[in-house]
Amino acid sequence: MYRDIYDEDHEIYRDTVREFISREVTPYYDEWESAGQIDRKVFRAATESGIYGLEIPEEHGGSGVSDYRYRSVVCEELARARATSVSISFSNQDDLVLYYLLDLGTDEQKTRWIPRFGQGDLIGALAMTEPGAGSDLRGIRTVAKRQGDRWVLNGQKTFITHAISSDIVIVAAQTESDGTSLGLSLFVVEAGMDGFARGRKLEKVGLRSQDTGELFFDNVQLTDSHLLGEAGQGLRYMMAHLPRERLGTAVAAVADARSIFDLTVDYCFERRAFSQFIGDFQTTQFALAEISTELDIAQTYIDRQILDYNASRLTAVDAAKSKWWTTELQKKVIDQCVQLHGGYGYMLEYAVGRAYIDARVQTIYGGTTEIMKGIIGRDLSRSR
Repeated sequence: MYRDIYDEDHEIYRDTVREFISREVTPYYDEWESAGQIDRKVFRAATESGIYGLEIPEEHGGSGVSDYRYRSVVCEELARARATSVSISFSNQDDLVLYYLLDLGTDEQKTRWIPRFGQGDLIGALAMTEPGAGSDLRGIRTVAKRQGDRWVLNGQKTFITHAISSDIVIVAAQTESDGTSLGLSLFVVEAGMDGFARGRKLEKVGLRSQDTGELFFDNVQLTDSHLLGEAGQGLRYMMAHLPRERLGTAVAAVADARSIFDLTVDYCFERRAFSQFIGDFQTTQFALAEISTELDIAQTYIDRQILDYNASRLTAVDAAKSKWWTTELQKKVIDQCVQLHGGYGYMLEYAVGRAYIDARVQTIYGGTTEIMKGIIGRDLSRSR
């Protein structure tokens, strides 16, 4: 389909991204998946090539480019290269950790951490989810209590992207001062701090090389220099930053589904059955026609949201709509593509088989489909 959201600079950048992936990702990706860990050197190479961290200001060693279309190009090209774990890892930095630090950090905090991000020497994680609190952020039980001039952090987190490899972790915790609850606050915990421990690296169904794990905090001593933003404002901050995370998830979902669909179309006109290509059967043509149409509609909607985000018009409700719709579509499309591949689609040596297990979590993390529908439904109720 024709898309008019990119200009010449974006297409030149696309060539840079493709060259980076072919040099730094594709030759090693299967090895990383088998080892269950992405080599940290790819983060350094990525920042050197401008693949992520473009929004880092010039004073901290970046280019200060905030146009989200560049992020979209990276998502599309990593999907085309079938490097899903790397795509999610880069998104975790650009759409989450860096976004929080650049938006909420003090000058001192930015000077302390942002240049290391820009050099690819620092990997961050965002720790919200707990064993008893997922989409319900108000259910967070990790606590930071004020004691003198310090905060003492206790609790645990789970299902945290980059839990094992991260150098800093933005932790959401309930805060108390003088016995009074302040609500949720955000703290930056650094690797090596006393009382900060990493638990198990969790064995996921898919996304094998993107590390996910548990984190534990046992009387971790923090100063106000580790408080991100104002105490008690954590929930408001997280609500304000979720639209970008969900936009990133939606962009990647459509790109991933499109990539697998394109591979499936090729397969349907290479594979023969009953003396003809399986793509020549009417049932196959109908299935491909439906997928193609749905992907074009989803892409049109996402392209508009990218432009809305650039213009500061993307709302939490609109982001919720795109997040649930595109991830459910991604799941549906890839399932249909597995079916069209037949037995080969169930083999991990085929990209469609790997995509099938990698994509399943998309409707869960970043807010489940049910939570997204709840956000939309409550907005409709309020408007009446």
